[in-house]
Amino acid sequence: MPPALFSLTLAAFGIGTTEFVVMGLLPSLAHALHVSIPDAGHLVSAYALGVVVGAPLLTLAARRLPARTTLLSLMGLFTLGNVATALAPNAAVMLVTRFVAGLPHGAFFGVGAVVAAGMVSADRTAKAVSMMFLGLALANIAGVPLGTYLGTTLGWRWTFVVVAAIGALSVIAIALMIPRREPHERAAVPTGVRDELAAFRRGDVWLALGTVTVGFASVFTVYSYVAPLLTEAAGFSPTSVSSLLVLLGVGMTVGNILGGRAADRALIPSLYAALAALAVVLVLFALAVPVKAAAVVGLFATGVTGFSLGPIMQTYAMSKAPGSASLISAAVQSAFNIANSLGAYLGGLALSAGLGYTAPVWLGAALALLGLVQAAIVTAASRRRTASGRRSQA
Repeated sequence: MPPALFSLTLAAFGIGTTEFVVMGLLPSLAHALHVSIPDAGHLVSAYALGVVVGAPLLTLAARRLPARTTLLSLMGLFTLGNVATALAPNAAVMLVTRFVAGLPHGAFFGVGAVVAAGMVSADRTAKAVSMMFLGLALANIAGVPLGTYLGTTLGWRWTFVVVAAIGALSVIAIALMIPRREPHERAAVPTGVRDELAAFRRGDVWLALGTVTVGFASVFTVYSYVAPLLTEAAGFSPTSVSSLLVLLGVGMTVGNILGGRAADRALIPSLYAALAALAVVLVLFALAVPVKAAAVVGLFATGVTGFSLGPIMQTYAMSKAPGSASLISAAVQSAFNIANSLGAYLGGLALSAGLGYTAPVWLGAALALLGLVQAAIVTAASRRRTASGRRSQA
């Protein structure tokens, strides 16, 4: 893999840390900000909403800029957003700063995925994209546990100070490692906004994005409330959550690598297999939670199956409209974070309804099955489209 990919991995590490660390800090944030755990979960939704809004708007706004300039600008905004979060005086202001910090997320991964794919041959596209997404997985091994530890020992503000520092380092790394202009850059990008948006006239593109949303909502329904699940349902001490999050991060890293390799070999079968495996694992995890040893295994398996979906779904959606890869890739990030917000919301509803701390896990399993059904519908629609095109040519 080209060394320049590692600058994208570092940036993704910072982005993943700020996105996921709130989930590990929910009990501490709820206490410090004087709100309930479901209300603290709105901080997850605020960031996700920022991604949803920022992904298409910033991608279109920067479509004529060099990729390197775009990436640097986006990470600069990310860094400032996390500085503002560290300084937020209350929960209301923190909702706003989390929204701002989320704005560059989707556009960064949208442009970054295209840059990563352009660095390698076509048969290694998913693997290159997975290298960037590896930063998200590594965030859950090191960034989130460290941020959780800092938040519970020194105070939550220090968590976001560290995240801002990672953002600043990634700006430096991108400036040094990404060439001023890649040979492939913007070669396949349409010249007008209408051309960029033309891909969204296709039904299979929307179905693919819907599959991403539902499939990943199953992951975030569980992950958003993993800290109270481990402490209240499994009986682990609050101090052990950080080490358990490291284990979850290891599972995510393994899943990300496996998903990238599987997508390059057989994209559609890999998508089916990942969604089916996630549904089965979540059912077993829900049953295993009361037994600590079994809960640990279930947590690791959830990380593997859940994050194997990342590079698979990113590559899958991009394949639907290769001429608008940057915008489609950014739209995938919007879908990921709609899933993030939806998962946090649905999980919070289940908890507020008094269904117990395992309820989000059962709900996640149901959403994974629904995602599998949607994937089958997308595939059937694509096959009909291809068959119709061949008949019209004949």
